[in-house]
Amino acid sequence: MLGLAERAFASGWNAVRLNQRNCGGTERLTPTLYNSGLSGDYRAVLFELIERDSLSEIFFGGYSMGGNLVMKMAGELAASAPRQLLGIAAVSPSIDLALCADAVALPGNFVYQRHFVGSLKDRMRRKANLFPGKFNLEPMARVRALREFDDVITATYCGFLGASDYYQRSSALRVVVDIRIPTLVLTAQDDPFIPFASFSDPALAGNSQIEVVAPEHGGHCAFISRHNGDARFWAEARVIEFFMSLASQSGIHSRPGRQNAGI
Repeated sequence: MLGLAERAFASGWNAVRLNQRNCGGTERLTPTLYNSGLSGDYRAVLFELIERDSLSEIFFGGYSMGGNLVMKMAGELAASAPRQLLGIAAVSPSIDLALCADAVALPGNFVYQRHFVGSLKDRMRRKANLFPGKFNLEPMARVRALREFDDVITATYCGFLGASDYYQRSSALRVVVDIRIPTLVLTAQDDPFIPFASFSDPALAGNSQIEVVAPEHGGHCAFISRHNGDARFWAEARVIEFFMSLASQSGIHSRPGRQNAGI
């Protein structure tokens, strides 16, 4: 996201980066937790940029969970998406959360699962210390897998019936058929967490507004080129190229201070 924002800013665009709830040192600002279904937070930012900041050309870009959220937002807006939202891009988006949780649980990904679960537990301990009495962390002691964490923590405190209900209701795949704005998806076929099968679903593959670019290699949100210089970070370059192409089609010219934004 830093690289994407830098490229946008260097192109003369406004660039806004959004922290999920409790990320980036924001735990004390809200008693709520982030989750992969909070596309309403993204809509709130979108409409604030339009109504308060009067931005007339806006693009959204997201990575991994953020990619799921920008696509979920676009699908929920459907044909009512504001005219100022010209396009979105999602890099390695976790559009089918159940499949992703199962992929993380594979034996070959045990290092990643241990890291993810450990980080989530640490964040919950910090959160519980900031809001005494709000969270019961005793069930967390037996959690060893991402799905288990979502079952006893995410679902419990975010209003879901369990992990399966959370995954079903929060996955962008459920609403991608309704996306009505140009959308770029970058995903690697060797992504260890995002099964490539997600992107062959008819709801996505049959939507002419969605372009999927899927190189054989790239890992999860990596896409590091063998070439140095400006081409080194392939995904960031492709996202900005996509946004610039849409801006050009809309008659927007790149210049400092232009009224558009990338998130």
